[in-house]
Amino acid sequence: MHRFVSAAGRAAGRVPASCRGAGEEALRGAAGRPPRGARLPPEGTARWSSAAKASAVKINEKASREKILTLESMNPQVKAVEYAVRGPIVHKAGEIEKELRKGIKKPFTEVIKANIGDAHAMGQRPITFLRQVVALCTYPNLLDSPSFPEDAKKRARRILQGCGGNSLGAYTASQGINCIREDVASYIERRDGGVPADPDNIYLTTGASDGITSILKILVSGGGKSRTGVMIPIPQYPLYSAVISELDAIQVNYYLDEENCWSLDVNELRRSLNEAKAYCNPKVLCIINPGNPTGQVQSRKCIEDVIHFAWEEKLFLLADEVYQDNVYSEGCQFHSFKKVLYEMGPEYSNNVELASFHSTSKGYMGECGYRGGYMEVLNLHPDIKGQLVKLLSVRLCPPVSGQAAMDIVVNPPVPGEESYSQFIKEKESVLNNLAKKAKLAEDMFNKVPGVHCNPLQGALYAFPRIFIPSKAIEEAKAHKMAPDMFYCMKLLEETGICVVPGSGFGQREGTYHFRMTILPQIDKLKILMEKMKDFHIKFLEKYA
Repeated sequence: MHRFVSAAGRAAGRVPASCRGAGEEALRGAAGRPPRGARLPPEGTARWSSAAKASAVKINEKASREKILTLESMNPQVKAVEYAVRGPIVHKAGEIEKELRKGIKKPFTEVIKANIGDAHAMGQRPITFLRQVVALCTYPNLLDSPSFPEDAKKRARRILQGCGGNSLGAYTASQGINCIREDVASYIERRDGGVPADPDNIYLTTGASDGITSILKILVSGGGKSRTGVMIPIPQYPLYSAVISELDAIQVNYYLDEENCWSLDVNELRRSLNEAKAYCNPKVLCIINPGNPTGQVQSRKCIEDVIHFAWEEKLFLLADEVYQDNVYSEGCQFHSFKKVLYEMGPEYSNNVELASFHSTSKGYMGECGYRGGYMEVLNLHPDIKGQLVKLLSVRLCPPVSGQAAMDIVVNPPVPGEESYSQFIKEKESVLNNLAKKAKLAEDMFNKVPGVHCNPLQGALYAFPRIFIPSKAIEEAKAHKMAPDMFYCMKLLEETGICVVPGSGFGQREGTYHFRMTILPQIDKLKILMEKMKDFHIKFLEKYA
């Protein structure tokens, strides 16, 4: 029996005989006419039999059955993932923005998202040359335009020749476009004073995050006490703890020394490693230099000590160096792990397994949205190299526009080329402004009672330590919040400033911090800092 009237039948105002119920036929009588006084449903309306009604009830019951995917049935490793930089406080900021757009009154007129290192969102202008080359690659007809400089056209043509069909829209090799990997290798050699780099050890990635995740995937193995342990700094960038949770690996914390400008002490590495051996197999050591969220720049001596420790303990080194252009303090200098490893001699350079990462997202470029990056992987076993390429091939290739953007980071204009003057002016302007803002943030934080901020030697963030009174800590507990989350939520609700609580990065027990980017324009940063100062003083008065 048809359960529903056909669309054609409805349109014509007729009901097929097969859809008419027994009750209707009885009403019509033997002659097919309804008895006097009997009422029928209007023409064009479906008439349901008891069987059809029962069937419809069953369909509705099936439609409301339990979902296959629930919080109880989902992958527990994914549920364990936390990423504070885009966590609860950022969701709250989004809700407040919606309320402001609806005209709901707040003590402020805008939300300032100082939670993430997104340079262009904060008003930083793109580097002209980089955008010119990517534009030319995206729309090759522009190669005939006199509006674009020849050095940009030259690079665009070279990139396009490495693409299938001379198009940015074609898939590339999983390891990335060959000529761009050659440019990355040349960049590393220039950066490291002639230390050789092999394009075959270069892998283009979807931002640095993709590379870090891929290397950790291939490193994690074992079960129980033999499960892979991954040593990460505390405070750390939450990508690491998130990936470790997703892979069901073991997080092994080592603490940076806040009293000594967030320095790394090998004795602390050794303590952490020895304790971890009781419950896992530590075989990965992650370093962030310059530091995120802490902003420290490691000395060459520190890097040598770390490499020796990794060699001695047979640890695979991960060097997150995405902020290598962001060094501000006098006396500080970026030293790549690759260069120091090479200069320590063949006993180290031929044996220590090292993966180093860089990105288009930070530095002076700030091109977060292109998702461009690379990793250089040294001393990988030949069999594992094949496995890594296989793993990367599953995601086919990194975004090709991001690969093109990465090429311009490593192959910028050089003296004598027509775009060099403008390029170097824009680059130095960005970095000089960041240096000013780093000093401004440090100085202004250290004038606020109950706040201490270490020097911002590099990267894009301040990570001040804040005093939270016991009364506020008790109220935070009543709201089932970490004390610094409570503090940051109050800051957001009262000032519109969105920062990330230190508990999202990890911190020593009993200490409280937050991370704030220094990317807002200087005028806005000054206003932001004054608002934070006023808020903190009122917060201390309220909870004293």
